[in-house]
Amino acid sequence: MTGVHGRDGRADLQARDGRADLHGHDTRGEWVTGVHERLRAALHAELPAAYDLRRELHAEPCVSGREEPTLKRMLDALPAGAAVERVAETGALVRVGGDGPAVGVRGELDALPIVEETGVSWAARNGAMHACGHDVHLAALAALAGAVERVGAPVPMVAVLQPREETYPSGALDIVESGALDRHRIGAMVAAHVQPVLAAGETACTPGAVNASADEFTLIVRGEGGHAAYPQLSRDPVLALAQIIVAAQQLVSRDSDPMTPTVVTFGTVSAGTAPNATPADAVARGTLRTMSEAWRGRLHDRFRVIADGVARAHGCEAEVLIARGEPVLVNDTRLAEETARLLSSAAHHAPATLRSCGADDFAYYASAVPSLMLFVGTDTSSGLHSPGFLPGDETVAAVAESLLAAYLAAARLIGATGR
Repeated sequence: MTGVHGRDGRADLQARDGRADLHGHDTRGEWVTGVHERLRAALHAELPAAYDLRRELHAEPCVSGREEPTLKRMLDALPAGAAVERVAETGALVRVGGDGPAVGVRGELDALPIVEETGVSWAARNGAMHACGHDVHLAALAALAGAVERVGAPVPMVAVLQPREETYPSGALDIVESGALDRHRIGAMVAAHVQPVLAAGETACTPGAVNASADEFTLIVRGEGGHAAYPQLSRDPVLALAQIIVAAQQLVSRDSDPMTPTVVTFGTVSAGTAPNATPADAVARGTLRTMSEAWRGRLHDRFRVIADGVARAHGCEAEVLIARGEPVLVNDTRLAEETARLLSSAAHHAPATLRSCGADDFAYYASAVPSLMLFVGTDTSSGLHSPGFLPGDETVAAVAESLLAAYLAAARLIGATGR
């Protein structure tokens, strides 16, 4: 990041640091407001360089597991002299602001294997694309780190540069299991994600469950192949699989609590090689999603029971393999409320509420420490993961503002709890 990251004001900030609850029942409430204003001013000074960084990252995307060039560029953009720990092969944790309990701020390094169709001069041309806004998130994270270094803050910030958000094995899970959060004494984690279902200027910091768990299944139905003209001599796995696909939707309408979002998706179905033959087996793959960890395991069990029972009713056998993915992402209520309060002081931010059955491996951090995922509206009509997705520079600023508010809310939580 270009610019001078001075330490003016850091000693004054730390000297005035006190303890309070998250509702500002002492003088620290006024202190946080003052720090917010100073950091916002510093953040705005960092934004021109953040816009340039975003375009550099966008033009040279790296897919999951191959993020080394993106990581190197981010390390160059973050404040000089910051302590760096490499994690998860192509990721890193970068500490800004000294020792002690810290707030982790996540930025995703990876892009998607999508051919870009935006037509801008800085479009990617290597067959990959930042079609999920990770370039925006990273640029905003660099701006925040620069502002924290420039102004100073009572609680250190750790930039969590995470690989492999878009694929398995999860980069977030690797970082959590490595013990890095404990080594850096990270007492809270925050992140923001662009979300085109929200209008530009809207930011959702919703308490409680905001993203679903997502588990991938493979269903194999085995029958007995034969000539299509003699169905009585075979056991048709395609028919059995078709009935399982229909029956499995009853998991949503009859097995789950109507107040608990649940989605059963069959994404791929394949069977056979000849149009005049009944195949011996049929295979389907898909996902099981829910917003309840308590129901998640039973959803798996009921899916297996339905697949087995329907297959047997058609003279076939079913095998179900389930690979557990991300858990339910639960936002900490205290962080959500304090972040909303801080964002409300910025007139251009409109509050919003958003929950979805999408999944994000940020949920692994939320399972380890109090965490908050914000969703930031965009100025683009194209959806996430589409070849035309291209938020404007204003979205970088909006994400940076959201991360700043969440960082300060987490700083207050750490100060109040002494984590």
